[in-house]
Amino acid sequence: MRGTAPAGGEYGRLLCFTPPEEREAVARWFPGEDLWPQPAGDLGERMAAAFDEGFRRGARRVAIIGTDVPGAGRHHVLQALAALERHDVCVGPARDGGYYLLALGRPEPRLFEGIAWSTPEVLGQTLARAESLGLRVARLETLTDVDTLEDLRLEWPRLLPLLAAHDELRRALAAALGLEAGPDGLRASS
Repeated sequence: MRGTAPAGGEYGRLLCFTPPEEREAVARWFPGEDLWPQPAGDLGERMAAAFDEGFRRGARRVAIIGTDVPGAGRHHVLQALAALERHDVCVGPARDGGYYLLALGRPEPRLFEGIAWSTPEVLGQTLARAESLGLRVARLETLTDVDTLEDLRLEWPRLLPLLAAHDELRRALAAALGLEAGPDGLRASS
């Protein structure tokens, strides 16, 4: 998530979180971030509401990006926002059949209807829905989101630098992957 922080006021950022009663904890984890509690509903309803909130706050273009994609960075956000100059939608596909980023140039609540959320069909269904609505779609590179231990294994080299200042968390994740800390770094447990 830190990798998507804007530089020099390039764009505003709103951290959407759930459950709403955890605002205090989320504020401690992400000090200085603008926080917005997600409403109840399925993922599509919550994303539609987040887009509405962004546009309500005066944004010309809005991008939603997952927090479980260590490879996503501000350059992806900038690419998506730029793509909206010629497209209605920009999507960053995830390897698991979903997407890690979705950007819109205007509210499109119908884009989120009839999608089988949390399945490998999300991206395909979303693209089909966009086509049925006559929306022009741009695509970013495909990235891995971290939902499983296998995903964590695949992304481990990318995660290590992000965990440099979080030794306890790094060690816990390494243990979950069957790695152990040695004097010269992490290695496979025997």
